[in-house]
Amino acid sequence: MTNLDQLIATTLGIDADEIADDLEYQSIRQWDSLGHVNLMVALEKEFGLTIDDELLLELRSVKAIREFLESGAAPAAPAATPATPATPAPTATAPTVHRGLDGVHVDRSSITYIGATDGVLEYRGYSIHDLAERAAFEEVAYLLLTGELPDAAALEAFAKELRAHRRLPAPVLDLVRSLAHVHPMEALRTGVSALGAFSGGEPGHGDETYDRAREVGVALIAQVPMLIAAHHAYRNGREPGVPAEDASHAEAFLAALLGTRPSPAAVRFVNKGLIVHADHSANASAFSARIAVGCRSGMTAALTAAIATFAGSVHGGAAERVVDLIDQVGSPADAEAFVAELHRRNQPVMGFGHRVYRSEDPRVRHLRATVEELSRERGDFRGLEIIEAVRGAMQSYARHGVAPNVDLYAGLAYRLMGLPDDLAVPMFVAGRTAGWVAQALEQHANNVLIRPLLSYVGPRGLSYPGAAA
Repeated sequence: MTNLDQLIATTLGIDADEIADDLEYQSIRQWDSLGHVNLMVALEKEFGLTIDDELLLELRSVKAIREFLESGAAPAAPAATPATPATPAPTATAPTVHRGLDGVHVDRSSITYIGATDGVLEYRGYSIHDLAERAAFEEVAYLLLTGELPDAAALEAFAKELRAHRRLPAPVLDLVRSLAHVHPMEALRTGVSALGAFSGGEPGHGDETYDRAREVGVALIAQVPMLIAAHHAYRNGREPGVPAEDASHAEAFLAALLGTRPSPAAVRFVNKGLIVHADHSANASAFSARIAVGCRSGMTAALTAAIATFAGSVHGGAAERVVDLIDQVGSPADAEAFVAELHRRNQPVMGFGHRVYRSEDPRVRHLRATVEELSRERGDFRGLEIIEAVRGAMQSYARHGVAPNVDLYAGLAYRLMGLPDDLAVPMFVAGRTAGWVAQALEQHANNVLIRPLLSYVGPRGLSYPGAAA
């Protein structure tokens, strides 16, 4: 066992006998994105290295790490006993497996551009920074669906179309009322699925035309916020309110959610939140929506699949867990020890790291600004100070892509607005629905059944007991 083998085993938290040349990133659960960064940091400390982004992407296997250290490009490792013979590498005919579809392009898209290394996010070519600061959510939703910003007439027509769909069917409201005791994401997923029975079409029966899919999609952009607000009203013992006819999308959502007319400042915050959350290319939930459309399951089925996927704790569900982190840390002075303990257990620090970005998530600055303003307005800086202390404790990991992501400030922003923590993820969904609809429509326009392969590694040719030879 070499010192390098022991370092890898200790850092990843695996048995030493698992170390072999063909052990690689994503080949085991412990060598996930966080495990890889932890390993790179450990290599830097042990061998006096500086591992840049390019090298981080190259050192994705035990073999690659060994070859790099032995090449003389880095200080030589201390002498040690001979290494255990490596497990034979797969034959040349074995398929290349991209676990988690890492680095695989499954299609072409003109919706959202992500610059992973330089932290760029654009919807249809427009910077998220310009849209978040200047646009109304209705403009951004129209942009995502059509590919261009609306003129005044088109914007008014689209806003009118959204307003026409705000009222929810009575049977769906009855269902949501019966779910007042469950988590808002459970109620939302069930409510969206139920809307398919009242959309005027026949979801799951026959093929939905593109125009019909768009009509249902626009309705869902309007109805998802109303479902969230209705569930919140029922669990607080009141009937859902009906927003003013002339209210903007953000104002209508917030009014229905709070049961009162919101302040202009609160509407601005929610409008910005809806925009920065609106789309993020081929994330897991958007991919789920595309898979459903690829099977010709219809728009409502696609959105139901997306919501079910988004609820997971390492996808949209992370927004709620970041607020828990604030309570777990307790005070800014405890942040460094808290982070160190999570890393010792090879557990992620919620709100940091992203599957795509190698630098800070470009959406972060807008939500941070919202939290700063809300903290000043409420005279409550405790949550912000804890987050900033955790951010400082994570600084050495930021160089390796584990930088703040969109979840870090989102949950705290909604808490400062007086909303319960379990609404952080549904608030995210209220904006993301527009992106899911756009992704589903793009899939619909040039559809293909999405059917990847699995590389089978199990036994073959077994005989059933008692069967004739």
